[in-house]
Amino acid sequence: MNWLGAGFELFGEHILWTDLLGNALSLAVVWLAMRKTLWTWPVQLAGALLLLAASLHAHVPGNALKQVLFCVLAVYGWTMWTRGRREERGLAVRQATLRERVVLAAALVVGTAVVAELFVHLDWLKVAWSPWANAYIFVGSAVATFAQSRALVDFWVVWVLVDLVGVPLALKSGLYVSGAVYGIFFVMVMAGFRNWLRESRHVRAPRNKAVAV
Repeated sequence: MNWLGAGFELFGEHILWTDLLGNALSLAVVWLAMRKTLWTWPVQLAGALLLLAASLHAHVPGNALKQVLFCVLAVYGWTMWTRGRREERGLAVRQATLRERVVLAAALVVGTAVVAELFVHLDWLKVAWSPWANAYIFVGSAVATFAQSRALVDFWVVWVLVDLVGVPLALKSGLYVSGAVYGIFFVMVMAGFRNWLRESRHVRAPRNKAVAV
């Protein structure tokens, strides 16, 4: 499909429109998530569809499958946040419990190993570069988005860990916009983590005070 490769030349490199617009929406998602608006999820869905197209053109199966999963998780997150806002206290962000953190970490480690093996043995996927890197960003992104749907502060930390691998993978795959955007992501993610962490402490404080009384 020719439209998958549509783009323009910049500094001698071919920039895909799908990569550019998809990443612009991804940046918007981070900004919207910081503010806990429901627009986070439909914007994420639109961005995932565009980045899916870019990944298919670049033959990066890890990123492509990640975007498919994002579409599913966007619908789930939208439902969860809508339900949370209907509650009396509204959508309250919180830090994950020790058990939840263990589950998230286990899902990341085990999931990466399983998906990497699939990438190695399923020839139709045609993983052009490290199947472990592709598997890691796929599983890590899924874990982060799921934690985000549960309004867990920890999802910001998982995103940082995913970005550390996503930068070289995107650059090596020719997705230069994606690679550059990761740097902006890092700054925004750190700001989002600070804001959510501060809010989670404000939400927890009144509850602790009430218990003490």
